[in-house]
Amino acid sequence: MSTALGIGSRVDHPSFGKGVVVDTALEFYIIWFKSQQATKSISKDYADLKTLEQVEGTTGNETITIADIEQALSNILDQRLHDTQMVPIGPRWRRGNMILKPGDATLASKEVPIETFFHKIVMVRDRLRVMEQKINAHKVMTDDEKVDLQQYITAIYGSLTTFNVLFKETHHQFKGMSTKD
Repeated sequence: MSTALGIGSRVDHPSFGKGVVVDTALEFYIIWFKSQQATKSISKDYADLKTLEQVEGTTGNETITIADIEQALSNILDQRLHDTQMVPIGPRWRRGNMILKPGDATLASKEVPIETFFHKIVMVRDRLRVMEQKINAHKVMTDDEKVDLQQYITAIYGSLTTFNVLFKETHHQFKGMSTKD
């Protein structure tokens, strides 16, 4: 990497994945990597470090403390946790109702707005994604344990593919295990 990166530059490392430069020294960058949930010192000469977004380095003596980094990460995580992605329902389902009719004709049916049901399905999907991220970032679990749990999550996604008909856009849909091998 030939250009100097400033604090806040986003990078991609072949082993550690995406990260953010949190400090610089004479010969290396200190980069926080999401996949590691930790900082690593990477040589400024390391050729395989790819710049995703460059922030110009400062020439002053500004220093960033670990407390500054923790506060910045806390702010980012708070924003991300409260951001909810708007997932559109298919137009034909808007203002529709789902009727649950018991097999026993003497019992009452239950009517639920499809948008309410759809919202619950999207919440399940989003919580599964958070669980996946927590599993992948877990520091104590072995890779075998992570893969084992990932297989269960993929199977859960597969069980939920029935509800894909409700999604307007296919990239929001559930994807399970492929049966083509």
